[in-house]
Amino acid sequence: MKLIASDLDGTLLNEQGEVSKENAEAIKKAIAQGCEFVVATGRSYGAANKPLQEVDITCPIISMNGARTYTSDKKIVRSVALDIEIARKIQNVCQEEEMYLEFFTNQGIYSTSREYFVEVMIDVMKSANPDVSEAEIREGAESRLQEEQVSFIENYDDLYAMENLEIFKILGFSLEKERLEKVRTQFTEKQAVAITSSGDINLEFNHPQAQKGIALEILASSMGVEMKDVMALGDNLNDVSMLKMAGHAVAMENAEEEIKKICDYRTKTNKEHGVAVAIEEVLGKDKH
Repeated sequence: MKLIASDLDGTLLNEQGEVSKENAEAIKKAIAQGCEFVVATGRSYGAANKPLQEVDITCPIISMNGARTYTSDKKIVRSVALDIEIARKIQNVCQEEEMYLEFFTNQGIYSTSREYFVEVMIDVMKSANPDVSEAEIREGAESRLQEEQVSFIENYDDLYAMENLEIFKILGFSLEKERLEKVRTQFTEKQAVAITSSGDINLEFNHPQAQKGIALEILASSMGVEMKDVMALGDNLNDVSMLKMAGHAVAMENAEEEIKKICDYRTKTNKEHGVAVAIEEVLGKDKH
């Protein structure tokens, strides 16, 4: 294996949102043996980089589902924004269904309600980590707010008055799955939008070229690596494109069923250092 690509939430990060010592050591071992390591996440660059820096891992980061790719020295090498008119349609359709929205832009992340943001994040984290106490979850939700550096505005329409605005991703939340499905069905394949999800209660909107698999293939190619020599690890629907394209696709034990079906391999959960388990296994095979 020449390159390992890992998702963050639900994959590399444990229930505390941290990279465990076991995962960090396995990644560093792989790098020491000449393997490239890349993170591919729905998070913004800053929120993705923080838990990596805490364990002294510096690597390329594919952020916002593939909308922006950064080298290990923080240079942007690929950037794919949504068409502004498509962004407006996404906003309108989601607001009709009373969804909470976040806009990931070249000028920061914007939302309209901090209180609602925190409550939504608590619901997200509760569903992902049912064994964790509400107090810990609330603290985690507050820290996510700090990590993502969300700015709050009165009205989403204020965004479009910004000079040189680029919208890379729109993240929409609703606790009602019927509303999510209703929104999804209002966009056709002909429209310039890719819709995916990183949890039960959200939809993520990107440009069709801003997908983890496409961004990973381009990055790997720049490193002289073919996708057949890539191991990708993930747990949710925004990982589908890279898992389908990787030569060695690994589903977390805590992954969605659809993810498990498209992967040939499975590892332990994110709470059990599943990334480390998969890396150690593939490194062992490479020696033979």
